[in-house]
Amino acid sequence: MLKKVFIDLLKSYSISNNEIDRLWLDIELQHASKDRYYHNLKHLENLYKQLIKVKNEIQDWNMLLFALFYHDYIYNIFKNDNEKQSGIYATKILTSLQLDINSISFCNEIILATQGHQISTNPDINYFTDADLSILGSDWETYTQYYKDVRKEYKFYPDFIYQKGRIKVLQSFLKMPRIYKTKSFYSFYELQAKENIQKELRILLSI
Repeated sequence: MLKKVFIDLLKSYSISNNEIDRLWLDIELQHASKDRYYHNLKHLENLYKQLIKVKNEIQDWNMLLFALFYHDYIYNIFKNDNEKQSGIYATKILTSLQLDINSISFCNEIILATQGHQISTNPDINYFTDADLSILGSDWETYTQYYKDVRKEYKFYPDFIYQKGRIKVLQSFLKMPRIYKTKSFYSFYELQAKENIQKELRILLSI
């Protein structure tokens, strides 16, 4: 499904089939890394499924799609600038496709917003960051698999270091006035997300 979405997106910019295939293979290989247990193509697919539900509310659908495919392109657990580096890479790709500078800048802005998931004055960005966090509001079985996969991605860190960092991240979500910034995602996922986070926190604090 994702490949077709990507191909259809790039075809609207008169890109050659060979170039489209090359760019898709690049994305596919990057997200198929053996160390990616959560931030992989399955995550991108879930993000797309969440965004398609609110497509009619989105103003710049194409830039959200580009951001979807490149927002986790760079994912290094030992670095804290993954979003910045992913944005730089996306900018390079979109520039090579000769997109206009405003569109490229907006795509980069979306990607950077996934670092802190703070509320934006741009509704499109809020929809994107909400979709990116939708996993938090999933059923407990899905959420459990999610946090286990994230732990696998950080397997090089001993438990006491990982747990300290994970607790900090989870508590930061609970300190937000609201996790989801848009009305639709808030109504869909807010209560369940908080319940899941609190449950994971209890597990971590009991270890």
